[in-house]
Amino acid sequence: MIADNQLEKYSLIRSGRAGFYEQKRGLIAVWGNESLQFLDGLITNDMKTLEDGQQMLAAFPNAQGRLLAVIRMKRQGERFLIETEDATQEVLFQNLFRFTFAGDFFIEDLSDGYTYFELFGPKKDIYHPNVAERWPQSFVYELPYGAGYFVPTDLAPKFRDFLESENDCRVIDDELYQILRIEAGIPKFGIDMDETTIVPELGLDGLISYTKGCYIGQEIIARIHFRGHVAKQLTGLVFSSPPYEGWVAGGRGGSLSTDELVTEDGKPAGRITSITYSPKLEKTVALAYVRYEHLGAGTELKADESTITVTDLPFVN
Repeated sequence: MIADNQLEKYSLIRSGRAGFYEQKRGLIAVWGNESLQFLDGLITNDMKTLEDGQQMLAAFPNAQGRLLAVIRMKRQGERFLIETEDATQEVLFQNLFRFTFAGDFFIEDLSDGYTYFELFGPKKDIYHPNVAERWPQSFVYELPYGAGYFVPTDLAPKFRDFLESENDCRVIDDELYQILRIEAGIPKFGIDMDETTIVPELGLDGLISYTKGCYIGQEIIARIHFRGHVAKQLTGLVFSSPPYEGWVAGGRGGSLSTDELVTEDGKPAGRITSITYSPKLEKTVALAYVRYEHLGAGTELKADESTITVTDLPFVN
């Protein structure tokens, strides 16, 4: 169960106080006369609709429609800023860099020069009016539950103090972050998704445009959408019994002896990827890939002797 000091922070964040989690994320800049056309041919969303100052969620697939990285693309004038997980940053940069001699565009990895702060909380707290004035070199990405700040590394200590001292933000540790991440339905590369994941299996709203032109992997992804459906999809699970002690599901924590899901009559139904106890719901919750025929919200499944109900994500808004 969550420690008392973390539960206090959790309760404050869920009641409207902001908190922040410091982590390493990738930040890559692309610019040049052909940068928009170049990127539009590689990602699942429609770059042509992205206006200055706006951002969009997208994925980089390979030719088989399998995942290289989930990213947020932000337009800054004629420059495009790509943010992604630390686990996918190097592969993504190398995948982009190999095209640099093929067109009029340039690529720079900015990751090492910035420290990333992920903020959970209401916008009145996390979009402080002094941020843009005091840290004009920073880049901000809006998140469904808060915001992500890339701050120049030499300014990170001052920014950290700004959050804690001036805005009374609570520091979020790894354990608390996992609870908040899973409650928000955010998949993590290497845990909930990897290079074997077919992009539509993630089920993330706004990740894919089915009306844009061609891009790498588009044929497979479009065929799944227009001619059928995914065999499985990432979704939420709520456990009827609350225990969350002992066993670690693939390194993610839990109270089961297996991460395999079955139907009431014992047929395979999917696989749990992340699991935690939600203090807000007072239930154990999990992210899992569930077979298409069992995806409907309210469907009951089993893991060991536990009864589990399929539910839409996120668990907590």
